[in-house]
Amino acid sequence: MELVAGCYEQVLFGFSVHPEPKASGGRQKWTPVADFTHHAHTASLSAVAANSRFVVTGSKDETIHIYDMKKKIDHGALVHHNGTITCLKFHGNRHLISGAEDGLICVWDAKKWECLKSIKAHKGHVTFLSIHPSGKLALSVGTDKTLRTWNLVEGRSAFIKNIKQNAHIVEWSPRGEKYVVVILNKIDVYHLDTAAVSGTITNEKRVSSVTFLSESVLAVAGDEEVVRFFDTDSLTCLCEFKAHENRVKDLFSFEIPEHHVIVTASSDGFIKMWRLAQDKKIPPSLLCEVNTNARLTCLGVWLDSVTDTKESLPPAAEPSAVSKEQPKGSKKESGDAVQEAARQSKPNTKKRGLTGVSEEPTRGSGLVAAKKRRAGGMLEKKRKKKKIRVMQ
Repeated sequence: MELVAGCYEQVLFGFSVHPEPKASGGRQKWTPVADFTHHAHTASLSAVAANSRFVVTGSKDETIHIYDMKKKIDHGALVHHNGTITCLKFHGNRHLISGAEDGLICVWDAKKWECLKSIKAHKGHVTFLSIHPSGKLALSVGTDKTLRTWNLVEGRSAFIKNIKQNAHIVEWSPRGEKYVVVILNKIDVYHLDTAAVSGTITNEKRVSSVTFLSESVLAVAGDEEVVRFFDTDSLTCLCEFKAHENRVKDLFSFEIPEHHVIVTASSDGFIKMWRLAQDKKIPPSLLCEVNTNARLTCLGVWLDSVTDTKESLPPAAEPSAVSKEQPKGSKKESGDAVQEAARQSKPNTKKRGLTGVSEEPTRGSGLVAAKKRRAGGMLEKKRKKKKIRVMQ
């Protein structure tokens, strides 16, 4: 496995991690080894995502860079967005979804690296997006104070919910039965069957990252050194522990055989891996740490193959159809609208692709080789210089 982290200094770090056998009576330790640094962006990194072959990074330079983890080479750049890339999410190995400050959500073919669908999703910035485990729905939040539900099979908007403030994080639970929306230090918990807030969790400081550890337990990091585990049903804090010396910027959790792991990245430059106890009321134990000496911004974990991950949770909950008990003529509630979007989504997506449209690329939105992009930039600079000389 490989830890990947981006930073303000425009660099992507890669550390290969080697689990070591547990010493008798002692604590297990893992060993991170520096594997690569990749300096492809011209501004700070803002998002990172990984599938079984590639790691992609988004930046304030408005580009998405692709790194081939098998060959350890730059695979090129995607240049469709006009604004900081705010979020990147893979769905399986075939599709990548990106969101940016230009208000667009783009669906990419992760084999040919072509833009299949470009949606004007928000009037302001897209601040975050999350894909339902079934792959049929996505949620996005933006600076237009809306929470939007997307039918990914048909590539259209399914529902728009006006919220009072700008949310900056939205996240589905592992089975897709609930989701959370984060506004500053407040975490609203929604249930899929009603699409209504069932409760609110309040963190001490502004929330910077969340990750579900199970269907009911949520790990929360904020602008502080502490990480907290909350029960999303009882809305209580199960435990908290000091993870870093500075604010925690990002969290990531995954499961492999015999291990449930949470990874933290901080402004203090450290990436740390923690082994979770079965009882989430018990703070996790440190497996390893590595100092990048950089101001980290985003974090991901690349696993050698999808089969490495442990499927410990039941299959994703399929959103059900509208309740038959609903009175005739009554206005659909938001939960019904979300459920109906999933019901109408046809399960056969192989021919139609994730967005339900023919997989024809959007013009001018394909893969750009890194060298070609740099050469294009240099040519543009030369043209500008020539123009200035002529004017003089």
